[in-house]
Amino acid sequence: MKRKFLITFIISSIVFSFVFINLKNNYDNIKDNTAAAIDESDEVADKGDEEDIEKTEKVKLKNKDEILFLLLGVDTYDVTKASRDRTDTMILTSFNFKTGDINMMSIPRDTKVLIRDKLDQINHAHAYGGIDLTLATVRDFLNLDVEHFVKVDYRAVEEIVDTIGGVDIDVPRRMKYDDTTKGKEFHVDLQPGLQTLDGDQSIQFLRWRKNNDGTQYPDADVGRVRSQQMFMKELVKQTIKPKNILKIDKLAKTYFDYVDTNIPLDTVLKATWAARKVDTENMVTMTLPGEGDGRKYYVYNREEVDNVVADMFGDFLIEDTKVGRIQ
Repeated sequence: MKRKFLITFIISSIVFSFVFINLKNNYDNIKDNTAAAIDESDEVADKGDEEDIEKTEKVKLKNKDEILFLLLGVDTYDVTKASRDRTDTMILTSFNFKTGDINMMSIPRDTKVLIRDKLDQINHAHAYGGIDLTLATVRDFLNLDVEHFVKVDYRAVEEIVDTIGGVDIDVPRRMKYDDTTKGKEFHVDLQPGLQTLDGDQSIQFLRWRKNNDGTQYPDADVGRVRSQQMFMKELVKQTIKPKNILKIDKLAKTYFDYVDTNIPLDTVLKATWAARKVDTENMVTMTLPGEGDGRKYYVYNREEVDNVVADMFGDFLIEDTKVGRIQ
């Protein structure tokens, strides 16, 4: 049972987390009082600051065999204070409990969509209206019934990587960047080649977009997304090694501290049982079809997007609507 739980735990790692914050208030009693924990999973969790408190309701699963959720990596080191930060990573993810299949589609942060009737970058939705506006924007844009989310900050990734002793990554190029903005200082200094990244270096790798001299991935943000996907797969493979099974308690606490979600606890427990069916080699990862306009936006291809969405997430399609779409 421990290994099944760990595998589910690591599946969450590929999207930086998979809903274990639901266990937070029941952590001390989870092994002896699972039934009580499930009863508590429908409680409303209130998040936000004094000016704008964001209410997060546990949304019941409509499709009992599969879940669709939106992963949001927020540009902060404290997810509890991220009600109005921009999202740095956005990945639409489905997990089938019967087959163990996992599909993930990354949505570039600069994707050009309608937000409150105005064209803007999709990562601004969270800054304008929190998780509610973000989900509504993605729902209208992709015509999908997506109600669940997982929101995680950088510290979760850093803690996980350090706990497992680092992640082996083939860094594709020299990365050197310095942001000296007061209060937001951030530095990247990585050499190219295969190496073991610690937690801090992993954050550097995931957040890097360009060098001080302006050089970046040849395909800009798409290249960054591709590197993030590669990192997540490697994180999964390396965390499920036998040596890390004994570290499950520490890994669990990391999730409890740095993740926010509205997925009910009973769904998490169901995923635990389904974890034995997962084959990490068969995980499907891709990026929203489109290309950068060379200036500000990532412009998607409507026809290709519709085809990909139908193929990967067809069970969650809703009635056709043109709301939020660019023709």
